[in-house]
Amino acid sequence: MIINGVQIDDTFAEAFGMRGTRIIITAQNHKWANIAAATMTGFATSVIACGVEAGIERELDPSETPDGRPGISVLLFAMSSAVLTKQLETRMGQCILTCPTTAAFSGIDEGYAEITRIPLSKNLRFFGDGFQTSKQFNGKRYWRVPVMDGEFLCEETTGMIRSVGGGNFLILAESQPQALAACEAAIEAMKQIPNVVMPFPGGVVRSGSKVGSKYKALIASTNDAFCPTLKGITKTDLSPEIESVMEIVIDGLSDADIRKATRAGIAAACELGAKNGIKRISAGNYGGKLGQFQFHLRDIMSGEAA
Repeated sequence: MIINGVQIDDTFAEAFGMRGTRIIITAQNHKWANIAAATMTGFATSVIACGVEAGIERELDPSETPDGRPGISVLLFAMSSAVLTKQLETRMGQCILTCPTTAAFSGIDEGYAEITRIPLSKNLRFFGDGFQTSKQFNGKRYWRVPVMDGEFLCEETTGMIRSVGGGNFLILAESQPQALAACEAAIEAMKQIPNVVMPFPGGVVRSGSKVGSKYKALIASTNDAFCPTLKGITKTDLSPEIESVMEIVIDGLSDADIRKATRAGIAAACELGAKNGIKRISAGNYGGKLGQFQFHLRDIMSGEAA
């Protein structure tokens, strides 16, 4: 398959079942909501070392938030319910409770077949040292925790659902600036798709990995087959003109969400085309042995699995 001179490899991205949740963070204005969200999602690129993968989904208008203030929607994903619960509580306490003017609410309450409730302020309320108060409204409980700028308002729980993490595709280009430009175009297009985040810095990964390493202590190491500087040294998957490869990783609330984001991202990258040095689109997988979700690039781009 060729799109605008760009080859779409006959391969698939292999992804994993995860647990996911959405948090709505509000504040006095978007500046402080963004600060809280960016802090909360810091060091949350990969479950390999960060425990959780997280990112900002989108900005919310006051008409879209529970308290009528500017807000930010954040998605968090982990490999287990226990890890997601722990990471959420830690990040809520250290990043949202501490941030001036913020409040936090559940972002998943309906629309999914199976929703599990996990703590949002259920335990965090104890920071109030006995001065915290609660109120039920429309079947939900909210906690008001006194803090030095007034009070921190937070819903008691949020919804957690079965989700998908690790969708991905690779952009292969003639130069680093060209690969990055294609990634930036792809990320901007993918940000328009709801229910997904791209958790790495700016949504882009330069250090794509493979399973295993020559060093026993490491479970993952550099994907040498796609490292341009290793052509001629290792078994490469790169033709001579490819000098830069970058990866985009996608986490979504469903496999359908990841397919939509993948399609949008690849289409945007291919718009630059071969004339701008974009040569191939590929993906990272593990031979279909580790993840239960497979996103076949050609099927997605032909519309058969979009």
